[in-house]
Parts: sequence; structure tokens; C-alpha cells
Amino acid sequence: MSRPVLEVNDLVKHYHARGRGQVVHAVDGVSLSIGQGEVLGLVGESGSGKSTIGKCVLRLTEPTAGTIRLSDRDITHLSRRALRPLRRNMHTVFQDPYSSLNPRFTIGQIVGEPLRRHRIARGREVGERVTAMLERVGLRGEMRRRYPHELSGGQRQRVSLARALIVEPKLVVADEPVSALDVSVQASVLNLVADLQQDMGFSCLFITHDLSVVEFLADRIAVMYLGQIVETGPTKKIFADPQHPYTQALLSAAPQPDPARQRERRRVVLAGEIPSPLDPPAGCRFHTRCPVAVDACRTDTPSLTAVRDEDHPVACHLVTSAAVPDITAERG
Repeated sequence: MSRPVLEVNDLVKHYHARGRGQVVHAVDGVSLSIGQGEVLGLVGESGSGKSTIGKCVLRLTEPTAGTIRLSDRDITHLSRRALRPLRRNMHTVFQDPYSSLNPRFTIGQIVGEPLRRHRIARGREVGERVTAMLERVGLRGEMRRRYPHELSGGQRQRVSLARALIVEPKLVVADEPVSALDVSVQASVLNLVADLQQDMGFSCLFITHDLSVVEFLADRIAVMYLGQIVETGPTKKIFADPQHPYTQALLSAAPQPDPARQRERRRVVLAGEIPSPLDPPAGCRFHTRCPVAVDACRTDTPSLTAVRDEDHPVACHLVTSAAVPDITAERG
């Protein structure tokens, strides 16, 4: 992989629960990197800490510990003033395409604002660039005169993409960008994201709970559970040979387009709910729901270690070169 556009090392984010004297362990010791022009899919259940990582990377929230490097520059604790000129290099696409757009602004003002804010263009040039960017995301240039409430959900998310990409950032953080859209619209937006990423070459942290999305879009996948990454690797390897029991459970729950394969495959239904980040379990955090957990899982925290392949590390005591646990064989 080329020099990373984004490097996150041992990232920690804790929140203090108001009036309870407790600490929410949202993110605990996460490390990841994204190369130039690479898409990293960050997947996991709701409450696993995916969105918190995105906010820390963008410095929308202050990390508790760890380091964040953007294009080899440490931005972990930069002041708002020092960070301002670097904001051009990192933009985001939020989940809700309506609440993330100012209803008082026209589409032209919304998309053109980053150009004005970063002093990239002025006057007529802003309008020309906005029109070109809208057309690039599949919208007519005349839509710049409309307001967000006049557009459909899919059109609003295309506006969000246009706003994020008009300054040609090095990194885009996309936080569940299609989950609020109708299923019929999701595919067209995903195809657009894939085409724009190939054309413009930006790196992307794509946060989602939908495995079919990351299989289509991501070069690599990082699987998250209760604030920690439990497995990461190239997308094809993760789907062909999932090694962590949690990854196996996620993949077993994803629907198969082939009816015959859907009927024949074994699905794993995990017991219980994801534990509270107010009081995460000792040892491996997945052991309370893992059907193959052993005593060591309940006391010792496994490290993210590459056993079989250097680019496919896993945090599981049972993953060895001799035996990878297969929970799909444990229960049907």
C-alpha cells in the first residue's frame, strides 16, 4: 500500500455519562489506515463505535487518546484555527441527506460554500464550478436554484456528495450514506460513489452495517465490535475466509441473492444483545455471545494479530494456523 492518507493509532474515545459517574467506552484502542485512492469499509452493529471513529477522524469530536495523522501530519490535537486550512482535505457525507443540508440555502449556495470558505473561487467561477459538479453527480445544473425540500432523498444525497467533493478532498468519510434512502435509490447512489471514487481518486472511510454495500464498494474491511476492531483485511479474503466468530455471524446473516444457496446455508443467530459500553466485558468483548468461547476469552483480551496472512489480522484466541473456529458448523 502507498503512503497512507489516513493513519489512526490506538484511538480511544470515552464519554462521561451525565449524572451517573460512569464512562462510556465508545472506542477503545482502534488502529487503522487508508491508502491513497483506497476505500476502507468499517462495519459492525449499531453501538459498536463506527460513527464515533468517523467524528474523531474529522475532528468533530476530541479523542481521549491515540493519534490521527492526515497525509503524514498529526492532527490529533490541532486547534480549530490550525485545523481550518486542512479541512479542505477531509470532508464528510452524513446519513440523513435532509438534516445535513441547510433548508434556508439554495442548492447552489450549499454546494458552493466550501469553495468560498476555502477561498478557492469567487463570483461567477463559483457558479460555474457548482453547475459542473452538480452535473457530475447526475443532477441538472438548474437545480442550483432550488431548496433542499424541493428534492427527493436520492437527489439530496447527491447534493451532499457534490458539496463534499467540489474541493477535491483527499479523504471522504461517508457515514451510512445510503441507509436513509429507498432501496430502489440506494444502488444508483452507490454506483455513483464508486464511479466518482475511481474518477477522482479520493480515499474513503465508508461506515455501514450493510455487508453487501462494502462487498461492492470497499477494497478492505475492518469489522468492529463494542469499540474495538476484531478483524480486518482485503474484502475478498474477509468474505471468502472470515476468521473471527463475530465476522462469521455477520456474514451468515447477510441474505444471498441465490435462493438455493440461501436455503442451504447455515445461519448463526447470536444470543443476547451487544453489551453496554458503560460496562464492557473483561477479556474478549464478544465472549458473552460467542458460541465457541473458552476460559481465556473471558479473562484475557486478544490482540489484533496476523496469523495466516500478514494483511488479515484477527483478534481471537482461537484463531491459530491450525484451527480457525467455524461457528456456522456449531449451530444451524
